[in-house]
Amino acid sequence: MALFLLFESASGYAIFERIQAEEIGEFQNRIQSAVADFGKFTKMVRLISFIPFTTSEHALENANAMADGELTDFLKNFLEATLPKGSDKKKQAKISLGVSEEKLATAISEAFSRVQVQRDLLVTELLRGIRVHFTKFVSQLSQTDLDKSQLGLAHSYSRCKVKFNVNRVDNMIIQIISLLDQLDKDQ
Repeated sequence: MALFLLFESASGYAIFERIQAEEIGEFQNRIQSAVADFGKFTKMVRLISFIPFTTSEHALENANAMADGELTDFLKNFLEATLPKGSDKKKQAKISLGVSEEKLATAISEAFSRVQVQRDLLVTELLRGIRVHFTKFVSQLSQTDLDKSQLGLAHSYSRCKVKFNVNRVDNMIIQIISLLDQLDKDQ
C-alpha cells in the first residue's frame, strides 16, 4: 500500500511519498538514525507536491481550520489534485495518507472515501524528519523565509486565540500567565 504524507507548515502544504516499504520496526530505527542525514532521509521519502499559501491571512485561515478539525477548500483541492487517482476500485483503495492532526485526519477521511488516513508512530517519525529537512526538499523556500512565516503565523494565531473581554481588562494577563505555566510544565 502506498503511503503519502501530508505536511502542514506555516508557508503551505506539501505531500510526500514514502519510497521504501519495510517492516515498521526496522523502518523506525532507520528513520531515527537517518533524520540527521538528508542524503539518507531522501532515500525514504520524496516530495510529490508543495503549494504555498498566498497571503498571511490565507495561512491563518488554514491554521485556524486545521485546529478546529475543518477541511478547507484549499486543502481539499490540493489533495484531490495531488493524490493519485486509480483507474479501478482496487487501486483507489490502496491510498494511505499519513496525517499528524487527529481532527484533520477525521475530516479528510470523511471527505475522501478512497483515502485511508493513518496516524501512528511511523507517520510521526517521518513527519519529524520532513520537518527537519523541509527547506532542503522545497528549493524555492529558504530557512529564513520559513522562520519568518512561522513567526508571523504564530503571532497572528495567538492574537486570534487570545480573547478580549471588555468587562475584564486583566483577562489577557491571566491568559498569558496560564500560557507561561503551561510552557513550564511542558519543559
